[in-house]
Amino acid sequence: MIDALVALGNSEPAYEPADDDTPGVVVADGPQVTDDSTPDWLVIGFDGDPNGDFEAATSVGGWADLSTGREEEFQVTVAAIASRGDTDIVTARRRAYEIAAPVEAWLREDPSIGLRSVEAAIVGTRLTQDQTDQGAQAVLLLSVAGRAFTLP
Repeated sequence: MIDALVALGNSEPAYEPADDDTPGVVVADGPQVTDDSTPDWLVIGFDGDPNGDFEAATSVGGWADLSTGREEEFQVTVAAIASRGDTDIVTARRRAYEIAAPVEAWLREDPSIGLRSVEAAIVGTRLTQDQTDQGAQAVLLLSVAGRAFTLP
């Protein structure tokens, strides 16, 4: 699921730079060690908290039949992060929602996101807002959850 979401993010036209002065959205697979100063990020499998527990996803499951099939319920954390060089938290918050909008569109258009026997949706969000030494930052956490039936 994480790989599929990262692939969709990397091919999303809305995340391309608008022009030479406006950087695009960096799509990351989990936490990154980088000196990239791009202000807008979509991080799949990380809540954006460098002091947190770094939990990427959860799942529970069990045998779905007497052979080898399994049914799993999963949840993946996705963070839409918008940072600014000023204190305009309203603009940062709006930008975080703009970054998250394509994720919702992917799941609405195809709840399987191209994966066999998967059904997923955004089942909850959490918004944090902060004024840092570098300016305003809004982090919109998406809980992408669903069910999957897997075969060997």
